[in-house]
Amino acid sequence: MSLDLVDTLSQLVAIPSVNPMGRPVSGPEFFEYRMTDWLQAFFERLALPWQRQVVEPKRENIVARFDGSPGPNEGGQVILFEAHQDTVPVDGMTIDPWKPTVREGRLYGRGACDIKGGMTAMLGALARLVAERPAERPTLIMACTVNEEHGYSGATALTRLWTAPAADSIIPRTPDAAVIAEPTNLDVVVAHKGAVRWRCHTHGRAAHSSQPQLGDNAIYKMSRVVAALESYARDVPASLSAHPLCGRPSLSVGVISGGLSVNTVPARCTIEIDRRIIPGEDGETAYRQVVEYVNKRTELGAAVEHERPFLEGRALGDGPNKELATQLVDASRRVRSQAAEIGVPFGTDAATIAAAGVPSVVFGPGSIAQAHTADEWLDLDELSAASEALYHFVADRA
Repeated sequence: MSLDLVDTLSQLVAIPSVNPMGRPVSGPEFFEYRMTDWLQAFFERLALPWQRQVVEPKRENIVARFDGSPGPNEGGQVILFEAHQDTVPVDGMTIDPWKPTVREGRLYGRGACDIKGGMTAMLGALARLVAERPAERPTLIMACTVNEEHGYSGATALTRLWTAPAADSIIPRTPDAAVIAEPTNLDVVVAHKGAVRWRCHTHGRAAHSSQPQLGDNAIYKMSRVVAALESYARDVPASLSAHPLCGRPSLSVGVISGGLSVNTVPARCTIEIDRRIIPGEDGETAYRQVVEYVNKRTELGAAVEHERPFLEGRALGDGPNKELATQLVDASRRVRSQAAEIGVPFGTDAATIAAAGVPSVVFGPGSIAQAHTADEWLDLDELSAASEALYHFVADRA
């Protein structure tokens, strides 16, 4: 089966698979189930065995297998390709998010860069391997997961197919290596930051705004918390050790909400905090250090409530993936001579898969600078080059 990469990417972009990101929203554009149905039909056209794994309602991982020669029980390797099915929301986009448009060598639309382009490159390599069937090849697992953008629950569920497998698991054993699709401009990411995210609340007492002295303004209290966090973000990371590829940790406040109306003294205010961790840092320790820092500098006591983290994304450390990275860099240099091993500040499914015993790297077409943007796009030359590199990464392995 020959795969037209541009047509395939166009089909994937045209399928809404928006992650609600924890918001109480509804509509036909949300969740990944339409993508999963398309992928099932694709794997069936290739005559490959596949398995759907329920993660949440309307959210299923789908995994297909192309058996190697020799097989995994005969000394053959098992290689995992993984790409997530979900995209971020489309609020504020300046183009039609689900009308893929090709212009000046780019394909525009939500998910074109993150990460349906990378998924398309993997599907193209898989289809070519199935068609050409190299004489000696590893078993290739193609996994398309859910909920990468808001919690990595799809990748976590995927790892159970080899860490706690049922009798019918499609993955025969722990993979020897994994390549995770994300936009890397065809460089190979060997290390990246993780993240700990949580909500912080300040509590006060409501009153009519004509008599604010009778109330206790939770927004004023939160302003002291935010000032403390600004101080933390400016001063503390600079005093901590840096990772040679990922740099230093960081902290950001990304959401604030509070109050019912302008004429009511607010009884509650909420922020969401993002603390990026580097390889070697522990997320729980980082969370507790921030909480202690805020408590000491605000002295608000019980008026400040820090929830437990709603996301704890691991960092990806380099070292265990060194051999894998070298092999993929060599494959990438067939199509882009300056490909290199790099570290990045964003998180991916790779850290979850690596923590389940699989050396993992991140690779794909496109730049993170185009991901999540109002006019998201992918360079089509990079799409073709990525698929070529992935094909040779698998086909050239003895």
